[in-house]
Amino acid sequence: MAKTPTEDGKRPRGKVQEVAVWTLMGMLILGLGGFGITSFSGGVTRVGSVGRIDITPDDYARALQSQVNAFSQQIGQRISVQEALAFGIDRQVIQGLIARAALDNEAQRIGLSVGDAVVASELMQINAFKGASGGFDRAAYRYTLDRQNLTEAQFEANLRRDIARDLLQGAIAGGFVAPAALTDTLYAWAGERRGFSMLRLAEADLPAPLAEPTEAELQAHYQAHLDRFTRPEAKRITYAALLPEAIAKDQPVDDAMLRKLYQDRIAEFVTPERRIVERLVYPDQAAAEAAMERLAAGSSFEDLVAERGLTLSAVDLGDVEEDELNGAGPAVFAAAEGEVVGPLDSSLGPALFRVVTVLSAEETSFEEARDTLAVEFQTDAARRLIADRVEEIDDLLAGGATLEDLAREAGLTLATLDYVPGQPGDAAIEGYPAFRAAAEAVKAEDFPQAILLEDGGLVALRLDEIVPAAPIPLDEAAERVAEDWRKDALAAALGARATEIKAALEGGASIGSLGIVDVTPEIDRNGFVADAPDSLLTEVFRMSEGEIRVIEAPGFVAVVKLDRILPATTEGEEAEATRAALAAQAQRAIASDAFAAFTAALTAEAGITLDQAAINAVHVSLP
Repeated sequence: MAKTPTEDGKRPRGKVQEVAVWTLMGMLILGLGGFGITSFSGGVTRVGSVGRIDITPDDYARALQSQVNAFSQQIGQRISVQEALAFGIDRQVIQGLIARAALDNEAQRIGLSVGDAVVASELMQINAFKGASGGFDRAAYRYTLDRQNLTEAQFEANLRRDIARDLLQGAIAGGFVAPAALTDTLYAWAGERRGFSMLRLAEADLPAPLAEPTEAELQAHYQAHLDRFTRPEAKRITYAALLPEAIAKDQPVDDAMLRKLYQDRIAEFVTPERRIVERLVYPDQAAAEAAMERLAAGSSFEDLVAERGLTLSAVDLGDVEEDELNGAGPAVFAAAEGEVVGPLDSSLGPALFRVVTVLSAEETSFEEARDTLAVEFQTDAARRLIADRVEEIDDLLAGGATLEDLAREAGLTLATLDYVPGQPGDAAIEGYPAFRAAAEAVKAEDFPQAILLEDGGLVALRLDEIVPAAPIPLDEAAERVAEDWRKDALAAALGARATEIKAALEGGASIGSLGIVDVTPEIDRNGFVADAPDSLLTEVFRMSEGEIRVIEAPGFVAVVKLDRILPATTEGEEAEATRAALAAQAQRAIASDAFAAFTAALTAEAGITLDQAAINAVHVSLP
């Protein structure tokens, strides 16, 4: 069966405090994220414990699968359990389960729990248990739990613990206030501004143009930077492809079908006159007439809009056809561009209409559209032809046919390329995501398979060999070497010139006498300077007032003089909002640290046991 290209859905994932606590909703998602798993216990009752709370194999399996799924979505490809272990995901999961068990153990010790009514209320809110009517559905509840290998009693006990754990978290992490001294220090740092003058240097600022490199200099540059002129390791891949564009021109064209296609899509080729219109609605006819009189007396349409407490965007109808305006259509479409007409009836009441722009009617005749329609018709026919041949090509490959056989017997195009994973290639076939995915994954022992491409084509490929990284011969890379030499030489010359200018400024020269100066009166740490690297402001905020510094980055050399340091603004709504946001962030950080310390203390006091053999057994059992 041919493989089809897919696009894995990617969903952003919030930062999880694995070392602290699995909150109520996090645990519900975790519990419901392992649909379809079976029991992993195999007679083992626990993989570990904290105090009197056991961590079961099923708990660990569900949590690990959930984390593997989430990580796979983040990176855009499915990872195996063994790959997850290499990333350390298992350690993160165990750490989170230990923290959760420590909280459960403490809640049990102090007798913290919730009643049946609270559990029932939370249960009713879980979407996975709702039926078609939107309410709780017991059949859906039982089916979902059965997929998770959980009984109702087990799930409700887990839910009760989740709620109690959430209450404990709120009791410990709530009530913290960020110290004023901390907030003030953070705000003073974040709100500080700088004013500076900057002299950007370009090749025109050099006292003399760069000399042309000699052969010896190019040879030395090539040898010194051989890594820049080395082809990366590549997969040498032979592929056989059948693409719609390759066979489309050979497909017969039926003029009758083209005319039918033209008529079916007539709205694309014949568009009536349209107008971009603004509509200002009034509560009654008298108010609309009074507004029209003020307009005649010299008021502008913008004035009328402002009087109604509106903006132009709020009265903009966009581009409309005459019949979309109902009874007002004829008058609006008889008006000239920029003219205001009314009062006219509208669906919202009496209104004034302004014609902003007239969009003329357009018509593309069948004769004018024929060539475009023919290409589309032939391409669609080619796609259908390829789709009809997928089974034939699958059968040939299953019967042991080589890619060369496909080229001879089935008319596919045979070619070879050196594919570098993660890099754009020159071959057209490399533009297909499905081809790139297959080329990334192919191994020497794999048998070719027919892979459907995004435009309806198909390809089968084979890994011939791994081509090791190797230097490009100098005569082949000569142009690149010369360009690279010049880039390095220019950067060095500009750096030397910048050092000379810095010395002159420190000697008392005016920065304006040495070139065109960009002056930034004030900017904060999050500001933006056009055509400058991110490191510019980082360097500026490390400078002292009056300091002169040469700042260099790839493609950028400048001499910067720090003119002034401006303290953070202490008054105004923006300052208060920033200060409040910093205080809230500090408060969350303090609460998080305090809760982490609390859970660590609980864990140490209760004691941890882990059964590595049981954990390894779960790893082996997972797909």
